[in-house]
Amino acid sequence: MVKVILLSGSPRKNSNTMTVLEECAKYIEKEGVETEIISLRGKDIKSCIGCLKCTETENCVLNDGLEEVIDKLREADGFIPAAPVYFGTARGDMMSALQRIGKVSRGNDKFLNGMVGGPIAVARRGGQSLTLQEMTMFFPINGMIVVGANYWNIVFAGPEGTALEDSEGIANIRLFGENVANVVKKLNE
Repeated sequence: MVKVILLSGSPRKNSNTMTVLEECAKYIEKEGVETEIISLRGKDIKSCIGCLKCTETENCVLNDGLEEVIDKLREADGFIPAAPVYFGTARGDMMSALQRIGKVSRGNDKFLNGMVGGPIAVARRGGQSLTLQEMTMFFPINGMIVVGANYWNIVFAGPEGTALEDSEGIANIRLFGENVANVVKKLNE
């Protein structure tokens, strides 16, 4: 069965970012594609140290839990990372995770090549566009297929539990989820 991994970059347990990913996953699953949401919450994700050991070991040598994500991505057909916006950009641990995932893929079996997906940015007021652009750069450099919807994958949300109040943003995330599922299915026919 085809599968999409969704990665939450929020450190909060009941975060708006997680709510948005749960909604996205629901619409992916409605199209008959399996999903798994993984959270970076509680992990101390480190930045790449450029040691290139991943080219020998086929995984990152930094032991902080990211290797579990990498192993699951190797078996996946789609990838959707979502980050809350802090100070106008994606959280540092999310960008560190994406950079290390990309480094491992490029240095080994290129498991990301041809994978389907795109990023999601969630914020109270601003910085979503920059965050989305920052995270989107990960996709083409790894030979991935970026799927769209009818607007950018941005959701406005303030206090925890308010993400679903952005009806336009959530409608776009639902369509994005459906589109990711349909592209994944077509590529696996």
